[in-house]
Amino acid sequence: MPSRPPLPPFDDVTATVKTRAAEDAWNTREPERIALAYTPDSRWRNRDQFVTGRQEIVRFLTAKWERELEYRLIKEVWAHQGNRIAVRFVYESRRADGRWFRSHGNENWEFDENGLMRRRLASINDQPITEDNRLFHWPLGPRPTDHPGLGELGL
Repeated sequence: MPSRPPLPPFDDVTATVKTRAAEDAWNTREPERIALAYTPDSRWRNRDQFVTGRQEIVRFLTAKWERELEYRLIKEVWAHQGNRIAVRFVYESRRADGRWFRSHGNENWEFDENGLMRRRLASINDQPITEDNRLFHWPLGPRPTDHPGLGELGL
């Protein structure tokens, strides 16, 4: 099986690198590419949905980004130990009817020895916002390196 560095056990630097790589990948909104970072039998809980395996991950993400338009995401490491990383994240997206949301969440990740995520547990809350209250304005795709993180934005 191919490896996906950095590999566990994680330290402050490698946990941050892993988290930013995940953020950048999700900001591409390319489900097939993103699914390769997970084990073939990866298990997810995302809100009230349960997903198992790369094919279901692709289906889940495809449907997600059909609903959540103009998606922009920022993740930060909350804690790490061994082969696990806990992150907090915020993303902004627009629904087809024009309503904007800021979604706040926490994820718990568990990795295999090859650095592939085998378990992802996500809890997320959606906050309606007006377009004027948006904070994430970079062009679609990965967040620019000079864009503030969650702490700097007061989130």
